[in-house]
Formats: sequence, C-alpha cells, structure tokens
Amino acid sequence: MKEIIVIGAGGHSSVIIEIIEAMIDMGQNLKIKGLLDDNEKISQFMGYKILDKIQNARFYNTENTEYIIAIGSNNIRKKISNEFKDLKYFTAIHPTSMVSKSAVIKEGTVVMSKAVINSNSKIGSHVIINTGAVIEHDNKIGDFSHISPQATLCGGVSIGDETHIGANSTIIQYKIVGSKTIIGAGATVINDIESNVFAIGCPAKVKK
Repeated sequence: MKEIIVIGAGGHSSVIIEIIEAMIDMGQNLKIKGLLDDNEKISQFMGYKILDKIQNARFYNTENTEYIIAIGSNNIRKKISNEFKDLKYFTAIHPTSMVSKSAVIKEGTVVMSKAVINSNSKIGSHVIINTGAVIEHDNKIGDFSHISPQATLCGGVSIGDETHIGANSTIIQYKIVGSKTIIGAGATVINDIESNVFAIGCPAKVKK
C-alpha cells in the first residue's frame, strides 16, 4: 500500500485530499498518512493529522511513502521540490478526468475532476491541471505550471515552466507561451507569448 503525505494544509490541499479519497474509493491501494504544514495552530485537517512542519519531511519517508505538494503557488511548489529532490512524489488523477493512454504525466502532478488530457500530450512535474481544463493533443506543459479551471489548450500548444494559464482562457492551436508568464482569466491567445510577462484580453496582449 502507498502511504501518501500531503504537503500543505489549505484550500488547494483540501481538493487534493478529496482526489486521493476518490482514488481510494475506486479501489486504488492508497492511504493518506497525514499532512505537513508550518501552521502550529492546527493539529488536524479534514480529519487527518498534521504530522510535522514541512522542513521535517524526510523524517517520515519510508519505502512505501510518496509525497504530494498541495500548494497552489507555482513558485512555492518549485521551492519545496528543489529542497526535497530525494523524495518520491505522488501523481493524483481524479477518476472523473479523461487521460489518454498515450499522454505522459510526470511525478507530483495533479489532474482534477473532469479535466481532459488528450493523445500524445506531455505534462511536466508538479503541474496543476485544474477542474474541467482541456489539454488537447500534442500539448507540452512545463514543470510547476498551473492550468486553471475550464481553460482550453488547443492542439500542439506549448507552455513553459512556472506559467499560470487563467480560468476560462483559450490558447489556439500550435501557439507557444513562455516560462513564468501569466495569462489572465478569460483571455484568448492567438499569438505566441514570451516569457516573464502578463497577458490579458481577447486577443491577449502583453501588459507592461
């Protein structure tokens, strides 16, 4: 049996806990061992014990233990992952999502309820594919990125590392969005967007 330790005890982690519980309900041999969080005022979260502070993550590592970083910030997920590169990370995929058998999803990523990941797409490590997001065929999504609820990435789209794609946004086919970029909610991307910028609107334009 895999024993899962959830890193973080907040709104995002509550969703991830429920995804793991849904996976257990579907017969997967998993158990939530507890959580790690730096808030000393709480001892439990959603019925699970707060085991320790995040800095002590290695103390709970066993052969059967896997971790998932349940924190919404792309930057913080990367920071924790870099600090604990030796840990094994769990990939949480909600049973109601649709994931192509040819898609590749790396460790630590979460795929939420009713998301779609179609054929030959490659999803990096510690990515969030949020509720109802559509990742069409042949997409490439970099590590530590976040595809928000109901966002649509058409075929052949490439997303860099640590990029945030806002809710209900659309990126048309074969466009490239760089790393550490934010695409605003509801935006429509019809041209490539460079790294380290913020783009909003229909069509999406970079805001200085």
